[in-house]
Amino acid sequence: MDARAIIAKLRLGDIPTAQELSWFANGLADGAVSDAQAGAFTMGVCLQGLGEEGRVALTLAMRDSGDTLTWDCDGPVLDKHSTGGVGDCVSLILAPALAAAGAYVPMISGRGLGHTGGTLDKMEAIPGLNTGVSEDQFRRIVDTAGCAIVSASAEIAPADKRLYAIRDVTGTVESLDLITASILSKKLAAGLQGLVLDVKLGSGAFMKTLDDARALAESLVSTANLAGCPTSAVISDMNQPLAPSLGNALEVAECMEVLTGQKGGALADLSVALGGVLLANAALAPDIEAGTAKMVEVLQNGTAADHFGRMVAAMGGPVQFTQNWQRFLPEATVIREVPAPESGYITAMNGEALGLAVVALGGGRQVESDVVDPSVGFSEVVALGDKVQKGQPLLRIHAAREEHARAATQTALAAITISPTAPDLPPLVHERIR
Repeated sequence: MDARAIIAKLRLGDIPTAQELSWFANGLADGAVSDAQAGAFTMGVCLQGLGEEGRVALTLAMRDSGDTLTWDCDGPVLDKHSTGGVGDCVSLILAPALAAAGAYVPMISGRGLGHTGGTLDKMEAIPGLNTGVSEDQFRRIVDTAGCAIVSASAEIAPADKRLYAIRDVTGTVESLDLITASILSKKLAAGLQGLVLDVKLGSGAFMKTLDDARALAESLVSTANLAGCPTSAVISDMNQPLAPSLGNALEVAECMEVLTGQKGGALADLSVALGGVLLANAALAPDIEAGTAKMVEVLQNGTAADHFGRMVAAMGGPVQFTQNWQRFLPEATVIREVPAPESGYITAMNGEALGLAVVALGGGRQVESDVVDPSVGFSEVVALGDKVQKGQPLLRIHAAREEHARAATQTALAAITISPTAPDLPPLVHERIR
């Protein structure tokens, strides 16, 4: 086998065999495949497609290009993946809640991408916490707390790391086959026994239409199940921030209010909905309704918060974080309200613009080497359908400098639409795909 023959086969519209895709993935991992050949491969997949069988084969080949984990736990090993949104900090709630319900959650997560926040950046807003752990440490944390939210080691799906960078510079990011293989190769390498996918839809998501979101969800679900991991998907709404805060420390604070039973809302509702699906699929609950009820129970009785606190301490964070989280989280030096320019109803929000504004404040990376400021972002963001009076705050800006706050004010005002009549509100969950 060689890269040129596989690329030529793709160019002619023929799907490479599983053996050929395995060879190519290993070549990506060990350098036998050049950047030029990797780029030609991604373009071939983008233009010709792989079909279901080829998509599964590529996913498994990328999974097997590096280390794969196995677990010996006295409960099912479960996880979730979100396609990315704004104010979406579900993982920090869902992982400890699932652990409290009897599951084990070895969650390998990522950093911010474009306008979307990164789970690892949110976790690292907690002082002292380290997400870059060894495999032995990873296993100890999962054993201690029932869950761990960590970064992928260099040995997990190395073919994906190579192909991900190539896709970004070759205009092939949008390929469903490549998106599916990228997401699932890392998740399957973690040795999961069940997975739920949160596919976002709307102005703050990568997928703007229901048809596009459904196509991605169906691709992910069918591929994961054919690869041997029982998987379901939820298509959830991202036409407004999921939580009323955007920014790493601010979102951690939102999660702590949910975990300690102080707040409900869409963030809590989606967390328990996703958990209910996973618990039912893993036979930890007789059905989705019972699974959802179990998730509500562990949030209200404090056991989910206990698992989160044990995870934070095991990862180097404060031992008493769940009891005194307000004291530990960093605060911005400049906090300003953005007043409504007129009275009316909140009828639309450009979530992508709001997410990019947080990045511009320093809450994300514009280049890979940027250092993230965990304290900046937006809080107390209005919701769709809210009635506001002129001068009433639309949100609060948390910034490091006055000039940053002024720029974010203009972006926020342009991103939020106020109209004289109330809008029809979208559902939180549009569809479930099993």
